[in-house]
Amino acid sequence: MNNIETKSAAPAPRPEPKPFGHETALEAETAAVIENARSGPSLPVLLTIHSEQDIDSPQQDNMELLTEGVMDLKPGGLTLTYQESALTGMEGTTTIFEMRGPQVVLRRTGTVSSQMIFEEGRQHTSLYETPFGELSVDVQTGYLRNSVTERGGLLEIRYSVSVEHASAGKNRFRMNVRRKRGETTTPQKDLKA
Repeated sequence: MNNIETKSAAPAPRPEPKPFGHETALEAETAAVIENARSGPSLPVLLTIHSEQDIDSPQQDNMELLTEGVMDLKPGGLTLTYQESALTGMEGTTTIFEMRGPQVVLRRTGTVSSQMIFEEGRQHTSLYETPFGELSVDVQTGYLRNSVTERGGLLEIRYSVSVEHASAGKNRFRMNVRRKRGETTTPQKDLKA
């Protein structure tokens, strides 16, 4: 298991978790990522997302989604941000993919608060926050290909998940990113639902 490594100019005290319905520590951390990413112009993108759960099971669950999002370029990587919909069962949730080097970090905040770290050949443990407490989630990434640049590209991840050390299935995720031509947006300061 690997711990999440965070680098910052000056260590800030971690906020105490608040009761459900208020901003949690993970939401505060995700809001800081959004704020940091929003320092320059945002590039509108179209995202085609295909996910498969329990890929070795006869009861495989597939979902395909076409949505608009925002790409933000920053030193050493980029972020993709979009709003979840009722189709995914996470309406009111902001999803952020932070791509840097060999890692892809998925953060969600809003009605769902979670973080998952994907790195090929490695396992990372994160916390998934619920109204009833936190769950430990282990993510073992077997395959990760990321060709996303400011022009667009493809992100594909195959991984298995264990919740509280019990297997929760194997997953495949593919996201095609296409730039919307001739458009930029101004920085947004508050994306929280």
